[in-house]
Amino acid sequence: MVSIPTYTLNDGTTIPAIGLGTWPMSDAEAERAVAGALETGYRLVDTATNYRNESGVGRGIARSGIPREEVVVTTKVPGRHHGLAETLASFEESRSRLGLEYVDLYLIHWPLPRVDKYVDSWRAMIKLREDGLVRSIGVSNFTAEHIERLEKETGVLPSVNQIELHPLFPQEQLRAFHSARGIVTESWSPLGRGSSLLEDPALVAIAEAHGVTPGQVVLRWHTQLGALPIPKSSDPERQRQNLDIFGFELDATQLAAVSDRAHRRLGGDPTVHEEF
Repeated sequence: MVSIPTYTLNDGTTIPAIGLGTWPMSDAEAERAVAGALETGYRLVDTATNYRNESGVGRGIARSGIPREEVVVTTKVPGRHHGLAETLASFEESRSRLGLEYVDLYLIHWPLPRVDKYVDSWRAMIKLREDGLVRSIGVSNFTAEHIERLEKETGVLPSVNQIELHPLFPQEQLRAFHSARGIVTESWSPLGRGSSLLEDPALVAIAEAHGVTPGQVVLRWHTQLGALPIPKSSDPERQRQNLDIFGFELDATQLAAVSDRAHRRLGGDPTVHEEF
C-alpha cells in the first residue's frame, strides 16, 4: 500500500497530502468510490452538503472497514445555511447524513460576500470545534481579504483554504498568503477539469520521462508546491494512479514547465460567485 505523507495543520491535527474528491458523484457512486479508495490507501475524503452525496460517502466509509479514526472526512456548509444558528443546524444535518459522530474538517463552501454572513458561520464553526464535533475548521474559495476579516473579527485563522488550483490557474499570490499564515492550500479541480491540460505535449513528455501519466505529473506538481490535491475518480485504476505520486520527483525545470502556460480560471470568481 502507498505511504502518503501528511501536513500538520495550524491547529495541530494532521491531514494526508492527497485526498479523494467526490463531486459530482451520486450517493451510490460515492459509496462504491469511497469504499474502494479507502481500501486502496486513501485516508482523506472530501464531500459537501451541496454535492448531495454525504449519505453515500458515509456508507462507503462504513463499508470499507477502515477504522473511523484513520479517515479524515471533510464536508462543507452551503450558502443557503450561512449564519450562526443556520450553520450549527446545517452541520447536524451533515453529521446525520454521514452517519458520523464527528467531522474531521468542516469548511465554508463559498464566502458569498454580498450576503455577508460568512463571519457568523465562522463563529459557529469555532463553537463546533470547541465542542469537539469538528476537529479542524477551514474555508473554501476564500480570498486573502476574506480570510483577513475572519482573523480580525474572531482571532481564528482557517486551517485550510480549498481553492481552484491547477497548472492553468496556479494561484501564486494566494498560496504565498496561505504559507505566510500557516494555512494549508487544498486544490479543487487539480487536473483542470474540462480542459485539454492533460494532452499538453510538454506534460506528456515529462510523464514519459518518469514513466508515469500526465495526470500523475500534475498531481505531483501540486504536492511539490505544498498544495493538497483532491482529484475525483470512481475508477479503481485511476484512483490507484492518482495516489501513486510519491515515488518520483519533478526537477525545477519540469516544475516550471508544468505551469508555463496561459493562466485562466475555470470556475467561479469568489468575489462575485454565489452558490446557495
